[in-house]
Amino acid sequence: MTLPVTAVVVAYDSAHVLPACLAALARDGVPAVVVDNASGDGSADLAERLGATVVRNARNEGFGRGVNAGVAAAATPYCLITNPDLTYDPGAVAALLEAAARWPDAGILAPRLIEPDGRFFWQHRSLLAPYLTNPRNVIALPDGDCCAPFVSGASMLVSRDRFLDLGGFDPNIFLFYEDDDLCRRVADAGQAIVHVHDAVARHVRGGSSSPRKGRTRRARWHIAWSRAYVCRKWGLPDPTLALIRQNGPKWLLAALGGQGKLMERYGGIVAGAWAFRQGRTALEQEGLS
Repeated sequence: MTLPVTAVVVAYDSAHVLPACLAALARDGVPAVVVDNASGDGSADLAERLGATVVRNARNEGFGRGVNAGVAAAATPYCLITNPDLTYDPGAVAALLEAAARWPDAGILAPRLIEPDGRFFWQHRSLLAPYLTNPRNVIALPDGDCCAPFVSGASMLVSRDRFLDLGGFDPNIFLFYEDDDLCRRVADAGQAIVHVHDAVARHVRGGSSSPRKGRTRRARWHIAWSRAYVCRKWGLPDPTLALIRQNGPKWLLAALGGQGKLMERYGGIVAGAWAFRQGRTALEQEGLS
């Protein structure tokens, strides 16, 4: 039986996790499109050997732009956006598809994410959620299917047509907050965001790319920049001054103590916030503009 779904996996130096991810998809008969963001570790060739269709980007286009290319290359009614450091338990994809049939008004359906230590990852609120803002920060884990204000971009089942009609992930975002932004647009379009409890996925979180020098600073730069970008896009207060005031002194203390990793972390946040204030874009930062 041919399933009406294609997995879309964006890879960037992901050869260490791709085999498990693609094997779990193949076990359940789910074809995969792997969008390779100019990996240097042979991820693209590996994905082809493992039976995936591969879209080779000439350079790193970022997560959201990579997903958009993969969804465009797919030909099934549904696309399963999947991080390379994630594997699905047997029956998880079928449970997501069954839920999509039960709730045809759903714009996004997502599995229950389990972390390596066994914890259930549940993000109970989103910066951009127009409802269920959970101001008291009280976490109540669901024990069944439910609507949610936000689900992680690590795994999302979407209707291909609805995703493309909404414009996909915002192409101005290189990394981070693209899932918050998509969830907001789905909610504003009157579509539900559904957590499917019986669909279980195992997520390493942060394990998609192999470590390399400068990775932490780069990631923190984009966290700060993307947060400022979505705040401006959706009319929220500019967070950049607060980010600089909070992280600048921490960077200085780390520098005085010779703590290189902490310097990367706090310095990246300050640099990303400052770049946003100066009008620099994430695409310019990555040489994509």
